[in-house]
Amino acid sequence: MSPISGLNDVVAFVSERFPVDKLNFHSMIEKKEVPIHKMTWGYYTGGLALLFLFVQVVTGLFLLFYYQPTVSDANLSVEYITKYVSCGALIRNMHAWSSSLMIFFTVVHLLTTFAMKAFDRPREITWVAGVCLLLITYGFGFTGYLLPWNQIAVNATKVGLQSVELIGTYLPGAIADLPRILKETFQGEASVGQATLGRFYAMHVVLLPLALFAVLGIHLLQVQLHGMSQGIDRAAQKSEKFFPLFILRDLSVWGVAFLILFVLALCLPFDSFVSFPLLEPYNALGATPPGIKPEWYFYFIYYPLELLPFWLILLLSNLLVAGLFLTPWIFRDTSRTTLGFLALLGTLYLIIMTIFGHNIYEIFKGGG
Repeated sequence: MSPISGLNDVVAFVSERFPVDKLNFHSMIEKKEVPIHKMTWGYYTGGLALLFLFVQVVTGLFLLFYYQPTVSDANLSVEYITKYVSCGALIRNMHAWSSSLMIFFTVVHLLTTFAMKAFDRPREITWVAGVCLLLITYGFGFTGYLLPWNQIAVNATKVGLQSVELIGTYLPGAIADLPRILKETFQGEASVGQATLGRFYAMHVVLLPLALFAVLGIHLLQVQLHGMSQGIDRAAQKSEKFFPLFILRDLSVWGVAFLILFVLALCLPFDSFVSFPLLEPYNALGATPPGIKPEWYFYFIYYPLELLPFWLILLLSNLLVAGLFLTPWIFRDTSRTTLGFLALLGTLYLIIMTIFGHNIYEIFKGGG
């Protein structure tokens, strides 16, 4: 293949994925239609993830006024927000609950778009951007977990950083040092301390938001340029206008979801699921309390790590991430029926490990 032919192929690929002739209100809003079929509900999952992102931004900005990112004051500032700031407990609970709900609906959105084959040509970039958003969202969960600076937060972060360093033992040559360097970059000092808190805080409120909004901009632009995917193997018999019908329905779903979030945050503190010793301020000289574990959205990998060899989980995790990025090409000729079955298997695994992971761990641990 000649260089000119290769360049033409690249230009054709980019022009098909970024049709600049559609960069107008008529094509992206007025002309856009949404198919109506049995999987139409899946179109709303991305909007729900976006709603809870907005809640994260607004509540996070309020928390920034009072939170102090120092090891001496972090936990005290969280306590001050919860007990003494007007509506502080409500804002903090909304931030915590919306964090979990954002991750939940981001995962659901990925599974539904996979089942509907929404990554099919020319939507490859939409899918890849979505996978990046999923990883960034998990990054928010990991970095935000440390900020309250309590026993469970610091000790769980230590385990996470040690797991990063452990990857180096399975890598050859000079690249074996990369995980250690990465861990030291995140940690900032010999052990988890002020430098770690400062860097996690910077990642949580500056670096990750910048990355998220950049990728989200590409993702939403792609959705608007290419419209909603077909969703089912046979073309839908009915459709509705994106504007104003779908927008109004989407906003209605947002209203119900926000009401549920508000009532949940008002009536059920997020910390009520964690025993008090784990919520005590971190004491570097004290004993580590039992029950240290990550947030629920990491259970799908946490419990397998407790039961299976680290190298096996590392291999499977890398294959999964690579498979997600390459999904548009790996499953290019796969039917939506097969994709739906695979999405169902993935959903069942996540549900089982999230709800019953501890029980499975206890059964195998007891059997050992």
